[in-house]
Amino acid sequence: MDRTRKWASGLGVVLFIVLRQLTLALEVPLDPKVLEGLPQPPTITLQSPKDYIFDPRENIVIHCEAKGKPHPSFSWTRNGTHFDVEKDSKVLMKPGSGTLVIDISGEKAEAYEGTYQCTAHNDHGTAVSNNIVIRQSRSPLWSKERNEAIVVQKGISLVLQCRPPAGLPPPVIFWMDNNFQRLPLDKRVSQALNGDLYFSNILPEDTRSDYICYARFPHTQTIQQKQPISVTVLEMETMNETVAALYNVTDFYSDSPVGERRPGFMMPLGVTSTKMVLRGETLELECIAEGLPTPEISWQKDGGELPTSRLSYQNFKKTLKISEVNEGDAGDYRCTATNSLGTAHHVIKVTVKAAPFWVSAPRNLILAPNETGILTCRVGGVPKPKINWFVNGVPIENAPEDHSRKVDDDTVILSNVQSGSSAVYQCNASNEFGYLIANAFVNVLAEPPRVLTPPNRVYQVITNSPALLHCASFGSPIPTITWFKDSQTSIKNGDPYVIHENGTLEIHVAQPLNSGKYTCIATNNLGIKENHVYLEVKEPTRILKQPEYKVVQRGMSAVFECKVKHDPTLIPTMTWLKDNGELPDDERFEVDTDSLIIKDITDEDEGTYTCIMNTTLDQDSASAMLTVVEATPTPAIVYEKPDPPTDLELTDQTERSVQLTWIPGDEHNSPTQTFLIQYEDLLHQPGVWVNLTEVAGTSTTAQLNLSPYVYYSFRVLALNQVGYSDPSQPSRQYRTNPAAPDENPSDVQGEGIEPGNLVISWTPLTGFQSNGPGLEYRVQWRQKDVDEDWSSKTVANVSQFVVSGTPTYVLYEIKVQALNDYGNGPEPEVVIGYSGEDLPLSAPDSVQIMVHNSTLAEVHWEPVAAPSVRGKLQGYKVYYRRERGLHETEEDAEQQDQVLTFSGNRSEGRLPGLQPYSLYNLYVKVLNSKGEGPASPSKTFETPEGVPGPPSFLNVLNPSLDALSLEWGPPVNNNGRLAGYTLKYQPVNSTSELGPIKVMTFLANETTITLGNLNSSMLYKFYLSAKTIKGSGPTITEEAFTAMDTAAPSRQVDIATQGWFIGLMCAIALLILVLLIVCFIKRNKGGKYPVKEKEDAHQDPEIQPMKEDDGTFGEYSDTEDHKPLKGSRTPSNGTVRRDESDDSLVDYGEGGDGQFNEDGSFIGQYSGKKEKDTHEGNESSEAPSPVNAMNSFV
Repeated sequence: MDRTRKWASGLGVVLFIVLRQLTLALEVPLDPKVLEGLPQPPTITLQSPKDYIFDPRENIVIHCEAKGKPHPSFSWTRNGTHFDVEKDSKVLMKPGSGTLVIDISGEKAEAYEGTYQCTAHNDHGTAVSNNIVIRQSRSPLWSKERNEAIVVQKGISLVLQCRPPAGLPPPVIFWMDNNFQRLPLDKRVSQALNGDLYFSNILPEDTRSDYICYARFPHTQTIQQKQPISVTVLEMETMNETVAALYNVTDFYSDSPVGERRPGFMMPLGVTSTKMVLRGETLELECIAEGLPTPEISWQKDGGELPTSRLSYQNFKKTLKISEVNEGDAGDYRCTATNSLGTAHHVIKVTVKAAPFWVSAPRNLILAPNETGILTCRVGGVPKPKINWFVNGVPIENAPEDHSRKVDDDTVILSNVQSGSSAVYQCNASNEFGYLIANAFVNVLAEPPRVLTPPNRVYQVITNSPALLHCASFGSPIPTITWFKDSQTSIKNGDPYVIHENGTLEIHVAQPLNSGKYTCIATNNLGIKENHVYLEVKEPTRILKQPEYKVVQRGMSAVFECKVKHDPTLIPTMTWLKDNGELPDDERFEVDTDSLIIKDITDEDEGTYTCIMNTTLDQDSASAMLTVVEATPTPAIVYEKPDPPTDLELTDQTERSVQLTWIPGDEHNSPTQTFLIQYEDLLHQPGVWVNLTEVAGTSTTAQLNLSPYVYYSFRVLALNQVGYSDPSQPSRQYRTNPAAPDENPSDVQGEGIEPGNLVISWTPLTGFQSNGPGLEYRVQWRQKDVDEDWSSKTVANVSQFVVSGTPTYVLYEIKVQALNDYGNGPEPEVVIGYSGEDLPLSAPDSVQIMVHNSTLAEVHWEPVAAPSVRGKLQGYKVYYRRERGLHETEEDAEQQDQVLTFSGNRSEGRLPGLQPYSLYNLYVKVLNSKGEGPASPSKTFETPEGVPGPPSFLNVLNPSLDALSLEWGPPVNNNGRLAGYTLKYQPVNSTSELGPIKVMTFLANETTITLGNLNSSMLYKFYLSAKTIKGSGPTITEEAFTAMDTAAPSRQVDIATQGWFIGLMCAIALLILVLLIVCFIKRNKGGKYPVKEKEDAHQDPEIQPMKEDDGTFGEYSDTEDHKPLKGSRTPSNGTVRRDESDDSLVDYGEGGDGQFNEDGSFIGQYSGKKEKDTHEGNESSEAPSPVNAMNSFV
């Protein structure tokens, strides 16, 4: 079983991965209660450094401390052999410890130099210390030598060597004079790392006889000095041989006269040099140059950058130091010496080696019996270190054989360990630059769990702060930690909880609802242990009303308010400061509960005042300035929009609400009317601010209702009579915990779009409505009125689901429920839907036709069975087509099918607008949303005879003085067997009065007639209609004049030539013209029959036969006929409009198909298309002729 464990408060973290079975070791805690009675192999806790240089004037103390259970015993080796401490009276081992104290007083200290190693042993193993090299510190005397005086020429370079004696440790070098004053150093005169004194160019002021090199040995605190060196600098142009002989010097630098020169390197010599440094040490590179003027030194790394964070310059940039050297610091370092005459370069090639260093040192293992563990000893170094393993201080190859142990280079694998196999393993890693030794014990224990955290501990935190509840434990095998809240709710890893590897429970952002009792349970296969702790989440301390900036006149008073809100269970302490110091000890300063009053203000009171509210858990503070001024006139009042509110705070947090508190901004002389609170959902709609609520302008808090799983950020705007303030700074983010959805998707529908499927659709929830992550939809369906379980499918990120394999057009019950990672939404409502439709299977049966009259029939059928509809019944379609007239022998190929749709579950319908005396073919289909079913068997029916249509034309031929001829054509539609024609005519006199009507009848084959005995120059009006056995059809009219009598007496001509007659005729003609124009205008405005008169005058001839004229002589007026006083003309194509008794399909049915009510009645009156009467249909569009009108008076 995998185990991980991290110990808090001083406990180490151990994590080991083994090859087959992974087991984690744990460290033994330092708690004495745990250590008591717990076996433990030795562990070295303190030892002396590997290189120990001692002062011969003091005792030698070699430290070696260890712990273990039972307490370990100690022994030592010196130079690889056992060192018997008991036999040497000068050596003492401290009781209960392995530390050696060696008294070297009166003895030769050199006798105790060597390499020591400490061993700590108990029943469970042996631990060893490092090899500790003991050496005596040394401060040898300077070798005796005679320093000759040095005489040098001005401007040349010079080196004064120190060559101190070798000490242990090496001495510290410095140069001084006889007065023990340090010699001044600068960029011209410098001391090298080896102690030598370098002059880049020497000057006369460098002449002195007391250049003394001192060596200080740190361990003995002794100082040795070299014999003084004398240096004389001469100007060569004034020096002659006499002066040279007078000095009698041995060292005389007598080169040719020296002037300004290019730089050159005094150290190191040559163009390149090398330097090796160990990883982790400090690299020191040195370049000292000579030249005149004195050169400047600069550094760079070829092909790389100098590590500025670890870099420093010393000795006027002549020394470059890099601390904590790593492998990346290897390379070529170039130092450059520059003066006005040129430059010189030197490259130092740096290599980096490394003594062994730890990558991963072996850690102690505590294993339960039959567990498996692993020890790793990973080291680095250059060259690569060699690793040797030891067991209890013995090379592992020489240790007793253990089949459970396997060594693989830097790894030791221990499989299925058993009780009694505890031991201490040592890893030794070494190369030419050093070594590392590490001890790691393997302790095989079987221990039940122990909880180390004190019981019933109370943790107090401030709201929105992190809370850490500890559960430190120990056991072998490593215990598993589980947490419970209020002894009921199991706590899992996830927002807002995190369970750390060491068992600590962390609440990232503690809220009041997190308060309560928490129980941690530690469990392994040997037992179980529980511990209770308590968490109290307190309200934060917040200053609600901050002190405000004050400008106060001298001698007046100032009041700084500091109103605070804090948790009632915490004791607050209010402190006031002035300029970050205590308030003056002055009676003028009065501190109240939430204010500071300063009376009789003086100039010294000016400053910054701060109120600090402290509790045991937190604090808050606010400051304001006080400015003291002279009295000033009152400024004019300026009204502006308010400043934005500040210091937004969230308190009293619950799952679905929070209290928002703010401090109002300056109102700018206009009281705040309302505060508008807005929120931003940083999770679902970042950047969008939504209005949440408004509160009164006197409030500074608002209780906000919240939704789950929203990352809220709030801001507040203030409104006064000027307008809204700018928004406040957003509050800190407040995340509400996720919860199950509060609602389900809306607009749930179920409808099949193909046979055999059901498409379930809905309007998805928004992210805001989701209430938590992992939003999904549980779609459920089952066939209605069928005893079967709900089928279910959970989907996400879609708004519809297709159910396949359904029966055709059956009712389904449908539910869609929202759910997320935190639960299900409310129980959804059941919605009824239908699966997909298919075309109907059956045709209507028992189709029968009942003919009502020549233009109307009624069709009946047997409705199809509901299952055969296979969809939602839309109605029935009746297809019918006129095959031919009954008097015809051939079918009319140009006729198209006519269709009438009867909505709903109908069994009959009427067919209007049929053509009389015709043969019709008819069939019926059932209709659903998918389409039409098969057609019923065709049925034929005949319509009876009806009244014929109007004659196709009526023409007047050859008018004479007393006769004229008429010619006409048969009707276009006979609508039956034509029986003949009826002709009526009557004269119209000059006053528009109608004379008596004369009636003539003709046989069907007669189409001409000549009328005699007519009056000359008379207008006659003719009426012609055709008839069948059903009656007469519509009438067409025509008007014509007989010829004028040219044989009239000549007196007429004489009258016509009279002036009075001509004037009378002109007046009459003008009057008639005016009347005709008025009449024409009136007709264009629609002067027709009244609607009722028109309906009465034009009944369906089948219902009311046309009334024969009674022959009375009446008025010829517009109320009787709307014809002008001119002969009417039929259209050129010989057609006339049908009488309104003719039914038209356009007036019925749905669109072109005709529309009926549920009972089959025709929708609307026969006024769906307004028709003129027959007379109007034949009315000429020509304007009345004045000439013809005049003829009526002749």
